[in-house]
Amino acid sequence: MIDGFRMFRVFVLFVVVGGAFVPLNAQRGRGGAPQGPPPVPRLAAPIDLTGYWVSLVTDDWRWRMVTPPKGDVLYVPVNAEGRRAADAWDPAKDEAAGEQCRAYGAGGLMHLPGRLHIVWQDDATLVVEADAGTQTRVMHFDPNAQTGAAPGNSVQPSWQGYSVAQWENDGSGPGRRGRPSNVKPVHGSLRTLTTRMRPGYFRRNGVPYSANAVLTEYWTTLQDEGVDYLVVTNILEDPQYLAQPYVRSVQFKKQADNKGWHPTACDAR
Repeated sequence: MIDGFRMFRVFVLFVVVGGAFVPLNAQRGRGGAPQGPPPVPRLAAPIDLTGYWVSLVTDDWRWRMVTPPKGDVLYVPVNAEGRRAADAWDPAKDEAAGEQCRAYGAGGLMHLPGRLHIVWQDDATLVVEADAGTQTRVMHFDPNAQTGAAPGNSVQPSWQGYSVAQWENDGSGPGRRGRPSNVKPVHGSLRTLTTRMRPGYFRRNGVPYSANAVLTEYWTTLQDEGVDYLVVTNILEDPQYLAQPYVRSVQFKKQADNKGWHPTACDAR
């Protein structure tokens, strides 16, 4: 199963880094008659992300399952400023300032061990709850998601920031021998863009990202031997602390119910 995930991650990274991004609304109606308004995001979903998911810690165990030592920035492309900030990590100072949730922001939350609960709040809003730190992420499907535009300064920074979302379909385009294909793609992914995050940590030991960081994520599913899996690929850009974008992926297995769901408080240590 792990080898299969590694192959899938290589494929995902190829698509994310090397593939062209074509907005969903541009994929429809090419060369044909004008179509009506697209279905609401909930009905247009090419994959089902809803339900309970448990994290699979198949790699990076020493950084995800326990708090690594202060100054351990191995495999994170921090620049000189990022290294200085990591070396200055002081959990007692975070606790005194009420900043215990720095490692539970959007930039690091998906890599913490635990469970997710994903539900539709309405036809255009997807909610991702995490029991680690009792955090909630909200994905907004709106016109901004079509252009990748970031929200204005009217959105107050928060641990989870402001996320705009868009479906991406696989297999769109002409059918056999150039004939248009009207068949709905059988698979796809969710692309989210998150900004307006409060300064936080990639890792629990204070490896930082700044308030100007931009997080792009691709959420997709696969099935193996009848079991559903969720793969989330993260690309975090932060020139203040990173020498280059930081790319990671994590996996989750779907659960039939909420067994093991256990919301916890943020812990600075």
